[in-house]
Amino acid sequence: MTQMTEASVTSAKRTRRQHHWRRDLVELAALFTAVAVADAIANAIAHGPDGPYLLVVSAVVLVATAAFHTWWARRHSHAPPPPAPPGAPGAPGGAPAAGRGEGVEDARAGTALWRMRTTVRDEPGSLAALCGALAELRVDILTLQTHPLADGTVDEFLLRAPAPLQASALTRQVAAAGGSHTWIERADAHDLVDTPTRVLGMATRTALDAAELPLALRQLLGRCTIRSVPAVSPTGRRSDRAAPVEGALEQDDTVMLLRDPYGGVLTVERPYLPFTPSEFARARALVELDARLGPRVPRSQDVHVLPEGDEITVRRADQDDAKAARAMHDRCSDHTLGLRYHGPVADADRYLNHLLSPRFGRTLAVETASGRLVALGHLLWDGDETEVALLVEDAWQRRGIGSELLRRLIGLAVDAGCDSVYAVTQASNTGMVAAMRALRLPLDYQIEEGTLVITARLDALRAERRKSAERHGRSTPRTDRAADTGRAGQGTPHHP
Repeated sequence: MTQMTEASVTSAKRTRRQHHWRRDLVELAALFTAVAVADAIANAIAHGPDGPYLLVVSAVVLVATAAFHTWWARRHSHAPPPPAPPGAPGAPGGAPAAGRGEGVEDARAGTALWRMRTTVRDEPGSLAALCGALAELRVDILTLQTHPLADGTVDEFLLRAPAPLQASALTRQVAAAGGSHTWIERADAHDLVDTPTRVLGMATRTALDAAELPLALRQLLGRCTIRSVPAVSPTGRRSDRAAPVEGALEQDDTVMLLRDPYGGVLTVERPYLPFTPSEFARARALVELDARLGPRVPRSQDVHVLPEGDEITVRRADQDDAKAARAMHDRCSDHTLGLRYHGPVADADRYLNHLLSPRFGRTLAVETASGRLVALGHLLWDGDETEVALLVEDAWQRRGIGSELLRRLIGLAVDAGCDSVYAVTQASNTGMVAAMRALRLPLDYQIEEGTLVITARLDALRAERRKSAERHGRSTPRTDRAADTGRAGQGTPHHP
């Protein structure tokens, strides 16, 4: 390292000496030329009547010009500044120079993040041409992923571009450089996380909770719609949809079929952008991880004290709670079951296994101090939307259990990146209406033939949680993209 430094210094000194020698030679030649010209002019003027006066004036002008040239050269020298001593501001290893950080922030304030995917020919120089075209637009490449195809390569970029640059201009530039089938959309700061870190995070979440698989797949594949089609519907009808063990791609690679470890088929649809073989392999590996781990639900539980002083336990529920849920059905009145299931009361039990499956959403159970199940709250993926549903045993109604369950379900929806949730009930169900209004969120009401649909917008909660995370120096869950992407859902209705 020392030898390299000494060699660099020696080379720099030699270059500087050569530069000064050439400059002195040029100035000396200019001086001799000026003297010769001045002598010729002086001989011509000296024979005139005002010769001496003209010579004095010319000398004064020359001296003034030389002085101005010297001052200007020193003030606007193009030579680089001398290196700062070690440890000084701006020097390598020293403190940052004053204003340097502000300059970087100002430079990045006028930029925008883009996610872009384009197909290039699989030949030497194709990627270099594409990068050169982006550099001409002053676009910075932050990350790059490659997806090999049989007849080319799909390159996926995360770009930082000048804010005035439009997507159409960027697409035209990419096409001129040889890119085809270009797709581009706005990105955000969450996309700055590198791919291995993001994939490990998805695998961790999936390992802890089976209900995370649809959300992890959506996070992995971007904007898409995920549906879980059970092998047998809650009404007992067998599904005609099947998937091979190794999975399959259909409809020009825009539909992915994966075998659901819980039985049935997981369908992933992304009509606007075909899946690549690399994405298909990653999704299949995530599903295989879920299958190897088997059924699992976090067993944490919280104790909540009701306003009247009774203690209840709130925990996650799954299909192991089906027997206790049926017993609760037996204790509920027909009116209560009718408000929840909107259909024949005799069919309510048939939907429990479906509703309690973690593949179709998340369920919270409420137990009393004696261990009796008295309430269920469901957060259900419904295609591109999310439904919340509550069932509280008659003897435990009007005690705040429904409001507590709803508050927790809304928190789960925010964590999942949902931008809204809806509840289907009857206009006469004043308890559900009051619980939704108690959320203090923007609500939309739709009434049709006595059925009331209340939709709560979660934008304010998501923004508040994001700001809170930024204040505490931690990142929000990377499922926020789900707010503008499609929901992981199922292929059958949630209620009769």
